[in-house]
Amino acid sequence: MASTHGAEVLVASNRGPVSYTADEKGSLRAKRGGGGLVSGLSAIGSDADSVWVCAALGDGDREAVRRAQGGLLPAEDTGGQRVRMLDIAPDVFADAYNGIANSVLWFVHHMLYQTPLEPVFDARFRRQWASYQAYNRAFAEALAEEAAVGAAVVVQDYHLALAPRMLRHLRPDLRIGHFSHTPWAPPDYFRLLPDDIAAELLQGILGADRAAFLTGRWADAFTACCEAVLGPGITTGTAIGVHGLGADADFLRTRAHEPDVDERMTALRREIGENRRTIVRVDRTELSKNIVRGLLAYRQLLDDHPEWRERVVHLAFAYPSRQDLAVYREYTAEVQRVAEEINAQYGTAGWRPVVLHVKDDFARSLAAYRLADVALVNPIRDGMNLVAKEVPVVSDEGCVLVLSREAGAYEELGEDAIGVNPYDIGGMAQALHAALGMPAGERAERSKRLAAAATALPPAKWFLDQLAALER
Repeated sequence: MASTHGAEVLVASNRGPVSYTADEKGSLRAKRGGGGLVSGLSAIGSDADSVWVCAALGDGDREAVRRAQGGLLPAEDTGGQRVRMLDIAPDVFADAYNGIANSVLWFVHHMLYQTPLEPVFDARFRRQWASYQAYNRAFAEALAEEAAVGAAVVVQDYHLALAPRMLRHLRPDLRIGHFSHTPWAPPDYFRLLPDDIAAELLQGILGADRAAFLTGRWADAFTACCEAVLGPGITTGTAIGVHGLGADADFLRTRAHEPDVDERMTALRREIGENRRTIVRVDRTELSKNIVRGLLAYRQLLDDHPEWRERVVHLAFAYPSRQDLAVYREYTAEVQRVAEEINAQYGTAGWRPVVLHVKDDFARSLAAYRLADVALVNPIRDGMNLVAKEVPVVSDEGCVLVLSREAGAYEELGEDAIGVNPYDIGGMAQALHAALGMPAGERAERSKRLAAAATALPPAKWFLDQLAALER
């Protein structure tokens, strides 16, 4: 049923624009988030009738939903946005989010499986899949309730691949879009999934009027999967689009010159030492980010080109991600082990080759961006990679971007970056050497062109373009 005074624009995503923590007295504290969707919804104007549907991620969120009696959250907590948070049963959410979205779909699209041992699609997987279906159904039902007749609904990402088709059955009047923020696996890899599951995922997204991706490469892979699994011509009822999310230049440049960033820069300069070049990476310890091979390439650089010893420091910020999954905890530990090994092997009394930080600190990340002579972005596979776009925008002196050809950003930035095969340690070491030795003039010119390309589609425009395409 359509709401009698429903919203004209709706966004659905796993994580919403606000999260809650409860203190020991039971008081709730709301923390507002940023990002492309927040910017995009703000851009449509406060007079626009919009609702954001998201999931409760923790106990604080669940308590906030209870206090709101399942309705919209208090406007003072959300910056005036209308937000409906769904209290999906914790066991269902855990199975859907960690069991399927993060441990199956993420692994398929980033091609991360060690196939001699995994995946194993057994009875436990089927139970988790039922939870993923229930999680998507909860979103579809909430969107159906909140939407005005003919409203535009933009569903986000791999967590909600089934929701468009479910929503289409409930509300055929709606204009529905789905956007994938990840890569899309090629057919041979996608078909690791059981046939019925592969078909259900594709049909779920094809329930939308429009399916959109970060690059043409991922859009083509999706179409190829549809034809391989469902048959030729199956996508004709769904428009396929590409929107390459860019960096928010105004926000980044303003935020990067605030006092807390200046303080972090002073502290980092002390850690680096005088007159040393910097190779900067800022990532979550996500398996696809390829941090360990990046460290090994840096070690190879110090082996192959001893002239860089004591003259360069690798600032490696590796912020823990998904630590509730054992494989991620092990990966984080391996990052720390390799960094310590490099420091033990090459470090001297006055030089620490790797400065590793594992505690998330956005101001410190921006300080590192400003200090970067070289930015190392070498994912195994990445939907886009905003760090590759952000560093050239913020870097004080201009930086050289060493960029994996498997990052979505390579499609837009490859011409002015130094492209690398993310598995080739020697090749990455040579790229770092070339980047460190690049003349200042060329470095500055490349950085300027990178920044222009990186900001061509800022978050607000990225979102509004999707809405405009749905209108058409």
